[in-house]
Amino acid sequence: MRTHSTICVLLYIFLGSLSVVTACGNILVIISIIYFKQLHTPSNYLIFSLAVVDLLVGIVVFPFSMSYPLSSCLYYRELLCKIRDSFDVVLSTTSIFTLCCISVDRYYAVCQPLTYRTKISFQVVSVMILMSWGVSIFIAVGFVITELNQKKCEQNCYLDDVLETILAPVFSFYLPIIIMLYIYLRIYLVAQRQARSIQITTKSGVTVSNGERKATRTLAIVMGVFLICWLPFFL
Repeated sequence: MRTHSTICVLLYIFLGSLSVVTACGNILVIISIIYFKQLHTPSNYLIFSLAVVDLLVGIVVFPFSMSYPLSSCLYYRELLCKIRDSFDVVLSTTSIFTLCCISVDRYYAVCQPLTYRTKISFQVVSVMILMSWGVSIFIAVGFVITELNQKKCEQNCYLDDVLETILAPVFSFYLPIIIMLYIYLRIYLVAQRQARSIQITTKSGVTVSNGERKATRTLAIVMGVFLICWLPFFL
């Protein structure tokens, strides 16, 4: 019993620390983008949206997750769980969609730099952000409706089970991750081709080689951390 209490205390300390670090880091990003006018670009607006999402994860989802074990004595535990799950689905899915939008932005910046400003405008970025939030809210509402229907129909909920276990993960994770992997692979190949042409022109093989390794390592870290964090949950 004492061991269980110690584990719970350590878990609360870890989640509390993670919540504070997440909130502080994203607040700094938000303040920087708002304060510095040179950061008011379409690309940084996507970063701003991602920071807002992650800030809400830190100050909403983490505290709800910490309060869940303590809510067994509350009368409205079921309501608390639904609120927590809804925020979790909306914010997590929005974060994934925003990362996908950022990969699209980077693709046009690297692979089509001449048409980048016309393709990725403030209006286009606004549509991306609205769609990321809108689709995420739609998926969350679908989850809530599915849970309510399962209680009513009990064993005859085949369509609801398909929605919850197949369609929602496909649209909220697997499809965005396939798009991101494809886009970043294209970016890497284009960057590698550009590096080779620069190497031939300038004959600075060492510098270009280091740049290639750095770009490859950065992409590998970004996608690797993303997959490590999310793939176990969706599997």
